[in-house]
Amino acid sequence: MSGDLVSAWRELSSRHSRVSCALERALQERHGLGRSEFEVLDRLGERFKPRMQELAEEMYLSQSALSRVVARLERDGLVERLLCAEDRRGIYVDLTDAGRARLEAARPTQHEVLEAHLSPARTPG
Repeated sequence: MSGDLVSAWRELSSRHSRVSCALERALQERHGLGRSEFEVLDRLGERFKPRMQELAEEMYLSQSALSRVVARLERDGLVERLLCAEDRRGIYVDLTDAGRARLEAARPTQHEVLEAHLSPARTPG
């Protein structure tokens, strides 16, 4: 039984790696975004000004790694950080118009890669 679990884990890990690498490559080549940068934009596109801490809890990044990704996105004019008026320690993150446009341009690429790697017709059953 444990051999089956190990095999399942290895397959899952390998599949995740293949999809992640393909997504990273496509997003970088077509939109100048890394996978983590896209994920931040994508999550911000679904929410209105979350706190950095909330965003970190939802993602696979540590808070410090997320802070570095957000700093790059902010430098490129795709997001902005805003101080929380009620709690000066809190920082909100929001998409700029340029960030929303980049996200909308990149979403079809994400869907294309996911379809190519994860659609039932193309995945081993």
